[in-house]
Amino acid sequence: MGVVVDNPLSHVRRISIAGPRLSAQEARELAAAAAEINEDRDLRAIVLESRSSPFCVGPTDDLDPLTIDPDPAAALARLRPPVVAAIRGDCLSVGLEVALAADIRICDADARFGLPDLGHGRLPCWGGTQRLSRAVRPAEASAMILLGTAIDASRAHSLGLVHTVVDDPSTTALELAAELASRGPLALEFAKEAVHRGAELPLRDGLRLEGDLNHQLAATDDRAEGLQAFFDKRPPDFAGR
Repeated sequence: MGVVVDNPLSHVRRISIAGPRLSAQEARELAAAAAEINEDRDLRAIVLESRSSPFCVGPTDDLDPLTIDPDPAAALARLRPPVVAAIRGDCLSVGLEVALAADIRICDADARFGLPDLGHGRLPCWGGTQRLSRAVRPAEASAMILLGTAIDASRAHSLGLVHTVVDDPSTTALELAAELASRGPLALEFAKEAVHRGAELPLRDGLRLEGDLNHQLAATDDRAEGLQAFFDKRPPDFAGR
């Protein structure tokens, strides 16, 4: 069984890959699953995990990453709601490139992260060279890419590559997804856009983007509901409008 998509919680989808290696068929299934669930306007958070440990140590022999279009990392990065990746064990090569497309990464103490692709005569081609250098310091990213250096969970946490190190990443990821799902879906979507687009802009333009998104959000029913719920001292009931 390849990619499996289920609904473990209200407003939450979970995408699981088989592991420990990613096949060509599974890469295509992962990209297709991401594109399909992105059309669900009721969706507020996504959990990405592997049904095995390690998470993913690289491609199978039948997978040439250059032949997969769109690649699964790009498809995951395009998702409107936030993505939480639960990582157990090694997360290497295409596995790390897929995980880097998530917004929040959680791992266990046995996790290791690396891009050993140059040692196999190939470059990372699913955004690894770009997303890794934005997730950690450029010097650290250069060492991981050029030397194929893998870092452990503690180092990944200290560098900001992972949000936290826990005993059970899958359970923690679902707990975070439930917390995200309690928030307004439009606010989540706009906040994600502000962070990702803003990182590629000069500060002045990033601030303008933040202001524009705030003005858009202010005109929505969700914003009105949030304010009314605050004054009524009750949990908000967001509708995504």
